[in-house]
Amino acid sequence: MTPDTTTTAERATGFVRSRRGAILGAIFLMATSAIGPGFITQTATFTAQLGASFAFAILASVLIDFALQMNVWRIITVSGKRAGELANAAIPFAGHVLAVLIVVGGLAFNIGNIAGAGLGLNALLGIDPKIGGLVSALLAIGIFLFKRAGRIVDAVVLVMGVAMIVLTVAVAIASQPPVGDALRQTFVPDELNFATITTIVGGTVGGYITYAGAHRYLDSGHVGAENVPAVHRASVTGILVTGVMRYVLFLAVLGVVASGVALDLSSQAANPAGQAFGAVLGDAGMRIFGAIFWAAAITSVIGAAYTSATFISTFSKKLAAGWGLQLTTVAFIVVSLVFYLLIGAAPAAILVFVGGFNGLILPIGMTIFMYIGWFRQRDLLGGYRYPVWLLVVGSLATLLSWYMGAVSIGPIFAFIGIGG
Repeated sequence: MTPDTTTTAERATGFVRSRRGAILGAIFLMATSAIGPGFITQTATFTAQLGASFAFAILASVLIDFALQMNVWRIITVSGKRAGELANAAIPFAGHVLAVLIVVGGLAFNIGNIAGAGLGLNALLGIDPKIGGLVSALLAIGIFLFKRAGRIVDAVVLVMGVAMIVLTVAVAIASQPPVGDALRQTFVPDELNFATITTIVGGTVGGYITYAGAHRYLDSGHVGAENVPAVHRASVTGILVTGVMRYVLFLAVLGVVASGVALDLSSQAANPAGQAFGAVLGDAGMRIFGAIFWAAAITSVIGAAYTSATFISTFSKKLAAGWGLQLTTVAFIVVSLVFYLLIGAAPAAILVFVGGFNGLILPIGMTIFMYIGWFRQRDLLGGYRYPVWLLVVGSLATLLSWYMGAVSIGPIFAFIGIGG
């Protein structure tokens, strides 16, 4: 047997690097999932409709995001269990119900993500959106079939996440938005629309997004109460990254809308965010938008497929890790792609609707998690003393999400022509 010549210092350095990589991967998987093509399209659509008043919805989404993600990351890390398994342990079959809802919502989201990838490549390269969606889905499949898929996923979402932020900041500066009015209406909006808030919350923290970063971090092996400080920092960092990106994107579109440009929100070819970028920088703006939108879409395809696959594993331990998880993820992308290629709704309409749909799913999972935090600390969390303030904040956000969902069902389904 070859002796192990690795020094203690080298092993410690390797551990720190792997831990840092896991944390960054989890942060950016959460962030890029939250800033996907759905959110970008929703932001352009609602900013065109509400103007600076939409700033309040951005603030509400960040606060709700904070309240929910802080609890989800902590509970999953302390328990060492994925959300589906943990929910089953708390309430019989609750994990299976949650898994079905998350997978259905994730499928809806991923159809929109692939649609977004197609729109992005269309704006960037001028190719047909369906061909662009097909190529992007095949690329995502290739990433998951690669031997070291986990590290590749972490690297891809990190690089693309940074690129998205830099490009969007540049466009926000160029569009010269009315920052003073936006800041005022962030706290005192002229118009309040709960369906809008529910949709944007669903598009940034609803459905699979709630669990994406926490599940990625859990898979790194850094679990237990001793990892709570690192998880706390990671979740806060992820929320801050997404919050800044959301507001910057809103300002970029607001500058265009405030200048008097009317965005197409309803036609089959509607691409409101692309129009906004094009209005600021012309053809170059459309190319930049295409790059941002495609990066947001491909990372969201990865996030939606991976996280939904971790929920599918609730039904079979064979699908929980290794090739089982990879093949389940690939199968999920394939099904999403087939639905996208067959579906007839306009891509922009899909991207707005799925945010609202996942906003309706959000309170169900959070109710289970709040129950665990309040009443199952001794058995499911190993006696961990959970911060009461965090449970109070999470419970208030959960109750608010129930209320918003109840008053928003009709308007949300109206996005795709169902009801009114």
